[in-house]
Amino acid sequence: MLIVFFSLLYTDKLVRKIAEEERQKVELWADAIQNRAKLLTYTESLFKSLAEEERSRVEIWADATRLLAGTEDEKTINFCLKVITSNNNIPVIIVDKSGAINASINIDSTRYTQYSRFEGTLRDDFSRRPPIVFDDNFGNQYSIRYMDSRLTEELKYNLNLLVESFLSEVINSASVPVLVTDSLEQTVIASGNIDTAKIKDNTYLKSLVGDMQSQNTPIDVHIAGRGSAKIFYKDSYILQQLRYYPYIQFGVIGLFIIVGYMMFSFSRRAEQNMVWVGMAKETAHQLGTPLSSLIAWIEYFRLKDIDSEIVDEMEKDVKRLETITDRFSKIGATPKLDAEDISMVLTDAIDYMKARVSSKVQFNMHFNTPTGTQALLNKPLFEWVIENLTRNAIDAMDGTGSITVEVRDSMHQITIDITDTGKGMPKSMFKAIFEPGYTSKRRGWGLGLSLSKRIMEEYHKGKISVKRSEIGKGTTFRLILNKAV
Repeated sequence: MLIVFFSLLYTDKLVRKIAEEERQKVELWADAIQNRAKLLTYTESLFKSLAEEERSRVEIWADATRLLAGTEDEKTINFCLKVITSNNNIPVIIVDKSGAINASINIDSTRYTQYSRFEGTLRDDFSRRPPIVFDDNFGNQYSIRYMDSRLTEELKYNLNLLVESFLSEVINSASVPVLVTDSLEQTVIASGNIDTAKIKDNTYLKSLVGDMQSQNTPIDVHIAGRGSAKIFYKDSYILQQLRYYPYIQFGVIGLFIIVGYMMFSFSRRAEQNMVWVGMAKETAHQLGTPLSSLIAWIEYFRLKDIDSEIVDEMEKDVKRLETITDRFSKIGATPKLDAEDISMVLTDAIDYMKARVSSKVQFNMHFNTPTGTQALLNKPLFEWVIENLTRNAIDAMDGTGSITVEVRDSMHQITIDITDTGKGMPKSMFKAIFEPGYTSKRRGWGLGLSLSKRIMEEYHKGKISVKRSEIGKGTTFRLILNKAV
């Protein structure tokens, strides 16, 4: 937990540091754009001054043209011609009322192949500036139309190209997705590290702006010619990876630990099972030799005419030992399940225990099942479970009390409740008592209930559990078996 805590703390520190550096970088770009905007503001005023100066020159050119048309003085004519011919940069046309072009100068012949009339592209280009209207000395009215000079147009073009290039270089050099929009967040001025095809969709653009705004506060700037603008940006891909990588890493490590623990538990359980099986089979093997000897002694006693009642009782105990040996030999192997009358099996098991315990222990049996109800079970192993539960109950009652066995059946299962009037147990022990080695007795290995659980759940595919228990009043164990079809 400490490793995870300090790893997350350090990663969070790195993420914050990188995020701060990215914002500083975007703020630096914003300052650069604003400084560029100041330059553009200056150039705008310069272009305005140039436009005013060019209009003044055109007005002087118009006065010279009008004066030339109404004078015969040679000096005046030469002066007017000098003024008119000095304009070698500003495109100018003279248009009459009918729209015919009477004169032109500095016209781009490659753009305007025919310009006899004031129409089409020529009209669009020369309508950007207000015309200068004048009358000649013969009552005719003309309008002088002009465009920005070639020098001004070239300067504007190169400056706009420089501005666009500047914005592209600033944004494209970013390692973060950047979006520059107008103040209304509707028109994209520039973008970087973003799919330009997608941002043409207004819905996607709105979603993207909202996503960027939720991650980082936008930066307000003023771009000359564009007005107020906003710079939005997202965390870089590297920063996003760094932010979520520790969780993925710890998730993988956690999964590895869980799988490793499960494999370890499985291995430990398999090893325990091998010990159980080995111990059970060794016990059965060790019991085999004295059993054979005891059987021979019983036959010998019969031949010697020893009291038959004593010999019969000895034979019963020897058969009991044979049953116990058979039980141990079945541990580790898949037992055969037969359809057995549950009432008869329980009666036999309880009767055996009755004959071997104090008369102070009362046994009560209630069969709420139809006569002949059968369950799928292995009789020797199931009787072992009943014996373990009744022995534990007798120990819990200190040899005095009552044991009640209730049997009920449902559509597919048979439920058996075994209740004693013993000491009871707290709820925290309900599961612990089935663990190998757990015992509340001074003498005991804590294997009885663990074996019972194995027999019921692994061999019979049933269940065993503590239904209820109360300190000083007793405990109820519940067994569930599958009915025979």
